[in-house]
Amino acid sequence: MNKITAIKNAQLVLENGIIWDGVLLIEDGRIKAFGSHRDVVIPDGAERIDAGGAYVGPGFVDIHVHACAAGYQTKDNPIEAYDFFLGHGTTSMLITPEYRLTQEEYMKVFEIAKDAIGKNNGIKGIYMEGPFINTKYGANADLNPWHGGIPKEVLKAIVDGAGDMAKVWTIAPERDDIMDFVTYAREVNPKCVFAVGHSETTPAQVRALGSDFRPRLMTHYGCATGRIPTYGGTRGYGPDEYCLSDNEMYAELISDSLGIHVHPDNQKMLLKCKGFERVVLITDCTYADSPTPANLSHVTDINFDANGGIYGSKLTMDVACRNIMTHTSCSIAQAFVMASLNPARVIGLDDKVGSIEVGKLADLVFVDDRFNVKRVMVAGKVCI
Repeated sequence: MNKITAIKNAQLVLENGIIWDGVLLIEDGRIKAFGSHRDVVIPDGAERIDAGGAYVGPGFVDIHVHACAAGYQTKDNPIEAYDFFLGHGTTSMLITPEYRLTQEEYMKVFEIAKDAIGKNNGIKGIYMEGPFINTKYGANADLNPWHGGIPKEVLKAIVDGAGDMAKVWTIAPERDDIMDFVTYAREVNPKCVFAVGHSETTPAQVRALGSDFRPRLMTHYGCATGRIPTYGGTRGYGPDEYCLSDNEMYAELISDSLGIHVHPDNQKMLLKCKGFERVVLITDCTYADSPTPANLSHVTDINFDANGGIYGSKLTMDVACRNIMTHTSCSIAQAFVMASLNPARVIGLDDKVGSIEVGKLADLVFVDDRFNVKRVMVAGKVCI
């Protein structure tokens, strides 16, 4: 008989609420049972972990993360970056290379990613933010080498290199070559998800992709997008507005402490329009050494590019959860859904991770009511 680990004195955070003074049983790295302490019997001989009243929820799933504060790029040192974020409750992660890499640099990333995925079960694949985007948008856009069209042989080489590791492809539907890309990407990996981002697409251009290639995700809502005005003095209708109007589409959200990426009022509007069931918290964490603009010297969790533009964040998922609770007054259970279950659903891993359910991996994070991480477990083993 496999040894059972029992977590007691826990506030278990579920998809639809919280079990106060809960008990969770783990066997063979998976959740065996959970419930109120009155209903779940801890077997004799079980290893007992006292949560001390901490909230115990599913480990965070960060699908869009470039680097960590320690300087490790997920594309270059994914295992070291994963270990850093594990300390902040992230138990599943996608490698996210920059959109301005050359073809040769992408190929190197694919080799590194394949090796890392084989060694670390927490690294689930790749988030491809480029190169099939609108090069007008994003940090250091002037350094993007993909201005103009991408030859078909290069397109195929990049898609083939990413293969089924590519869980998400960010696209700009207004590109002339977009149908060539989405068609081939789906041939190579039928399960890949398309996300609209770095784009000024119109709703008509998104709909022209057809139902087979309809984007399921919005890359960092409210950031690096544009819209074409229709009449003088009016606001155009672009990618963000399309996302708000598509009831099935998920929206990534960077929730920094001051609401600079997305203003707190806009975050509230996003949750009102999409519901917390369709919002995916991300860090979009990067590493940069460019100076902070003088007028933003008080900012501590955002990076800036050489032109003074926003260049991702310095966030970790625990802090992102705290921030969105501050900005929107959402509950701790809702923050967990946005940081764990929703991203797992987007990339098709919700049958394994993302929530506390019998049979799922016991990837768990223990936090207090301010999302300070107290303990982390991966597949039932204490890591932090």
